[in-house]
Amino acid sequence: MKLRLKQAAGLMAAAAVLAIAAVGVAQGGVAQPKGKKNYTIGLVAKSQDNPVFIAAKMGAEDAAKEFGKKYGVEIKIDWQTPVNEDAQKQADLITGLAARGADGISVSASDAAKLKGAIDSAIDKGVEVMTFDSDVPTSRRFAYYGTDDFYAGKCLADEIVKAMGTKGTIAILAGNQNAPNLQSRVRGVKETLEKDNPGVKVKDVYYHKETPQDAVKKIQEVQAANPDITGWVFVGGWPLYTQNALDSVRGKAKVVSLDTLEPTLPYVKNGDVAVLLGQKYYGWGHESVKLLMEKIMEGKSPSNPLVNAPLDRVTKDNADEYAKNWDKWLGRPAK
Repeated sequence: MKLRLKQAAGLMAAAAVLAIAAVGVAQGGVAQPKGKKNYTIGLVAKSQDNPVFIAAKMGAEDAAKEFGKKYGVEIKIDWQTPVNEDAQKQADLITGLAARGADGISVSASDAAKLKGAIDSAIDKGVEVMTFDSDVPTSRRFAYYGTDDFYAGKCLADEIVKAMGTKGTIAILAGNQNAPNLQSRVRGVKETLEKDNPGVKVKDVYYHKETPQDAVKKIQEVQAANPDITGWVFVGGWPLYTQNALDSVRGKAKVVSLDTLEPTLPYVKNGDVAVLLGQKYYGWGHESVKLLMEKIMEGKSPSNPLVNAPLDRVTKDNADEYAKNWDKWLGRPAK
């Protein structure tokens, strides 16, 4: 009889512990698996040498330390990224991470259609998956962190009006005609101008191979054929990754551009570009780890799965200060 009473008391105590734990989780406590102290987050970017993804990797590694300390665990960042952009290779790397027991994965998709199956399969294996920079909206990923491309286009439209005034003719440089994110940016530029600044006319949208040389050649050809162009909007910074890119438009047209990589900064400092708008390259990695660990440890998802990253505004006045970020993001000693 005494033994039965002891067993009953033990069961009641265990039930009480579970109830307390459940309340803690319901109130936002940590739903950490018992005894698990090590977590692996896979980061699958588009290419290894692109500085924006190196910055994302640095952000993820810093976040691993920050949130490891918060949750009292060790977080490892498993950088699984193709040398060159290759969607099928990304799919294989996601599959491999899931097979090795990764707790979470964040991916910047080179091709949404090719990655949907790998993402959903990883989720079926119990892995939490999100995207950054480039989404796979048809998958079951729980969140996307990155630029609202239509909003970025709207901001570029506002900036070109500030730079050149409320009357004139602009050209839009737009890279790959089939890229959904670029198309959204173009739409944001055009619709904002049509609605808010009808005195600014869009001559046309000009597409090109996404190399600096092809972008510069396109600008030269278009400006020479259309001397009435008084403004350029670059929805990507392709021509600014090489030197002397804007010789053909200097003094003829104002320029605003998306992207704030190191090679673009001299153009804003010397006045060739009025404003650069930068994406949250470091934040792609840092926010990925934050969102994944909140999902893993607390069962917490963002209220809106599309988590929009704000844009950085870089002008001649703050370009030198902004440039210091790249020392941190690329792991270099501060100058």
